[in-house]
Amino acid sequence: MTRLAFVDKVAIVTGAGGGIGRAHALELAGRGAQVVVNDVGGTKDGNGASTSPAQSVVDEIICAGGVAIANYDTVATPEGGANIVRTALEEFGGVHIVVNNAGILRDASFKNMTIADLDVVLDVHLRGTFNVIKPAWQLMRDQNHGRIINTASGSGLFGNFGQTNYAAAKMGIVGLTRALALEGRKNDIKVNAIAPVARTRMTEELLGEVADRLDPKYVAPLVAYLAHQECAMSGEIYSVGAGRVARIFVALGPGFVDHELSAESIRDNLEAVRSSDGYVVPRSVVDEMKAVLGPALDAEAVVK
Repeated sequence: MTRLAFVDKVAIVTGAGGGIGRAHALELAGRGAQVVVNDVGGTKDGNGASTSPAQSVVDEIICAGGVAIANYDTVATPEGGANIVRTALEEFGGVHIVVNNAGILRDASFKNMTIADLDVVLDVHLRGTFNVIKPAWQLMRDQNHGRIINTASGSGLFGNFGQTNYAAAKMGIVGLTRALALEGRKNDIKVNAIAPVARTRMTEELLGEVADRLDPKYVAPLVAYLAHQECAMSGEIYSVGAGRVARIFVALGPGFVDHELSAESIRDNLEAVRSSDGYVVPRSVVDEMKAVLGPALDAEAVVK
């Protein structure tokens, strides 16, 4: 079995001071990547800051014979994102891989959730993902190569009580991933998302006795594969945890057609409307429009 290596590759991993991000950083560094270990060092709800978490992971990588440098900027601002990418350029001379992992929680039932709870979660998760990709994107275009792995969540894909802010941010990341995959195609920039099921400081209190089975080390191998130049997939989402990897996809059922559609015809044909038999998995909105309008649709005209 040929080992997947990252010789001469530079990787940025955000939120890498512990948990899943630490596992990603260690995995990539152990395979030869030069790693920017980013972590603001705050609490799980986004307060405070410390240099210790990121520096601790860097020390761990260096002690194992790897190459890494710490960065303490927040992903929540464009300036922070730019500084993270600048660290990679100044220290290692490039950026080939971006793993967006930084995150916080502000859980509350919707009736108790505040605008501030929404804004701070969107800032770190959704805007944070955008803020780091944005300054790296042109670099990847110029070198005709890049690998971006974004962190979604089952909470966004499937829903979870008390996490409307987090779920909205995570599903936003799925949309960002899908669109960027299309835009990066001609420059060999592959953009995928993972939905980890793992023990972190944000989830360990909820996991109880199953926590050991959900070690973050079981997530990192997927990130290593998606980050490698051999990876040909893009725009996909993967559930990963406890040694299991599975594709998650958004599918389109065959549907019900009535050219004089009414609320009543929908009611009377609800089983056909909701059927998943013979589903297709659209690669883009063009595929959805083909399903609606037929194969004669000029795909190139829609894309442009």
